[in-house]
Amino acid sequence: MKNILLFSAAALLLGACNSKNEKETITVNYPTTHKTDSVDTYFGTEVKDPYRWLEDDRSPETEAWVKEQNITTFGYLEKIPFRADLKNRLEKLWNYEKLGSPFKEGDYTYFYKNDGLQDQYVVYRQKGDGEPEVFLDPNTFSEDGTTSLAGLSFTKDGSLAAYLISKGGSDWRKAIVLNTETKEIVEDTLVDIKFSGTSWRGNDGFYYSSYDKPEGSELSAKTDQHKVYYHKLGTSQKEDKVIFGAKSEEKHRYIFASVSEDNRYLFISAAISTSGNKLFMKDLIQPNAKLQTILDDTETDSYVIDNVGSKLYIVTNLNAPNQKIVTVDASNPTPENWVDFIPETENVLSPNTGGGYFFAEYMVDAISKVFQYDYDGKMVREVKLPGLGSASGFGGKKEDKEFYFSFTNYNTPSSSYKYHVETGEYSQYWKPEIDFNPEDYESHQVFYNSKDGTKIPMMITYKKGLEMNGKNPTILYGYGGFNVSLTPSFSIGNAVWMEQGGIYAVPNLRGGGEYGKKWHDAGIKTKKQNVFEDFIAAAEYLISNKYTSNEYLAIRGGSNGGLLVGATMTQRPDLMKVALPAVGVLDMLRYHTFTAGAGWAYDYGTSEESQEMFEYLKGYSPVHNVKEGTEYPSTLITTGDHDDRVVPAHSFKFAAELQSKQAGANPTLIRIETNAGHGAGTPVSKTIEQYADIFGFTLFNMGFEELPNKAVLKEFKD
Repeated sequence: MKNILLFSAAALLLGACNSKNEKETITVNYPTTHKTDSVDTYFGTEVKDPYRWLEDDRSPETEAWVKEQNITTFGYLEKIPFRADLKNRLEKLWNYEKLGSPFKEGDYTYFYKNDGLQDQYVVYRQKGDGEPEVFLDPNTFSEDGTTSLAGLSFTKDGSLAAYLISKGGSDWRKAIVLNTETKEIVEDTLVDIKFSGTSWRGNDGFYYSSYDKPEGSELSAKTDQHKVYYHKLGTSQKEDKVIFGAKSEEKHRYIFASVSEDNRYLFISAAISTSGNKLFMKDLIQPNAKLQTILDDTETDSYVIDNVGSKLYIVTNLNAPNQKIVTVDASNPTPENWVDFIPETENVLSPNTGGGYFFAEYMVDAISKVFQYDYDGKMVREVKLPGLGSASGFGGKKEDKEFYFSFTNYNTPSSSYKYHVETGEYSQYWKPEIDFNPEDYESHQVFYNSKDGTKIPMMITYKKGLEMNGKNPTILYGYGGFNVSLTPSFSIGNAVWMEQGGIYAVPNLRGGGEYGKKWHDAGIKTKKQNVFEDFIAAAEYLISNKYTSNEYLAIRGGSNGGLLVGATMTQRPDLMKVALPAVGVLDMLRYHTFTAGAGWAYDYGTSEESQEMFEYLKGYSPVHNVKEGTEYPSTLITTGDHDDRVVPAHSFKFAAELQSKQAGANPTLIRIETNAGHGAGTPVSKTIEQYADIFGFTLFNMGFEELPNKAVLKEFKD
């Protein structure tokens, strides 16, 4: 192995002084990361890429680098005096029963449940008033709890189920089919499924999607041509037929198949990026029927939510940026024949169906409102929710007379409610018994102006009575991309943060979906800087209004949010004390060359498409904007070695750049979780450890020698 991991001779003293006492410092020796002469040329401009070798996730050199970085990082974290106390408190608060909203399949009602500290949720079922029994226990899938349940679908009669499993957080899945009555496996396991669910066609088989297995590393090699397959029960996976995606004219990066509830139609969505899709259908009743086009371009997003006979109900943002529902007959399903059913409003629509009704959920400044409609398009009622926050569920089968929904916000743990579709009445079905009192906390929404004057909403949550003196440890969390909406939800980790006198603030940045397609498009490609300016303005609002100061502010985000943190800290390193980029997209010139990254081009553009786009990306790409001699905030980068969504090379290269060029005494560390992916399916035990490390690092680098609120610790120890 090459000798690339020499320790730096100079020890860096890390830490800071608080206003009263000089905090004990921690000495760290960074591993020296070898540089190469790798250079790329874009439109005549040479760009050095000295850490290109870290992209090879299978090389012994990269493996050794990961090991040495973790030795350094955990050596630092282990010396934080209150790290163990944080972990103990997280475990204490986490240890309560959690229950997902029940759903009916066949003769059984199913639900997900975690007794408290189980690494994975267990699937239970109950027949009538009988005793619940375990249906699937993912905690038995692997000894270390890192193999998770990644999907579960049933036939209409509930007699068969297909479930997907993920190993180590990978997006590659395996599918297993069960006889639900006996819980016996009925055939061989299907393998190499990716970005897919399973959609049953009667009891004969199901549709799923995948890519050809890539050459090279399956964790980082490019996957570009998605295909829909049909698996007939009782046959080998090798015999599965490609339904769509094999021909050159059918090449798309994301293709999904779904069968209508009445098993009459197959619908196929085909997209080249994460926004916009074509839409096709096939009448499964007609022998030898061909695919029929509903929508033949990828400029907008549309999907079929339901049908009554040949009448289709389609959710679309075509000529409706906030989405609407239209109807059309399957014999002539193209847009010129669409008729408005639930028209567009000024708020973003996210509908569902159940019990013979439509439930139209709207986001009003990121807060849920729900309205019930019948199949003639008449509004039956507004569903008065338990409070201001996020509602989810409101869906079931047509014949259901009742179903369940959940409600949560930033200071209220999720509870579930049983809803009666005919009367609109509901009752609380389950409420968690948790050692946390929501009444002790407050959450309110503010609006602030971004750099260009755009009004941005932000939710701020903290313990009641907190003094706004500019010294409160604050986490500013953001995402701002891919039409993703950040709506209020409870987090056990954030509850522990707020117990310690911390503030948790979440702005709804442009690039997200909180205000529809226009809001999303205002934060993409050459408008991406809007997102960073929105985030910077949120930090400035918190500081100017004395919620916190730059000495007590941490910024945090994951995936596209990791890019947000990386860009913000390199543009405004003076603004925050701590930066926490997680599984981030950090090399904007090469992101599209890994796994399915090319599909993110709608939001980002690519360095190859034009000189303008190259220069714009290079102008904010975190890996390319770490400057020699700059004092960056204390930084803890987090990633997983099995992340095949945003490959860890992004984080590796960013860490190497920071460690090489950091001018001040602030630590720049990377924590690499082994046998873990992008986040989904992470065992509870690992999640607790991650929170303890992130919060411990944050508070320690804000100058705290002990936890701000030791009374909580004494209370739970007693």
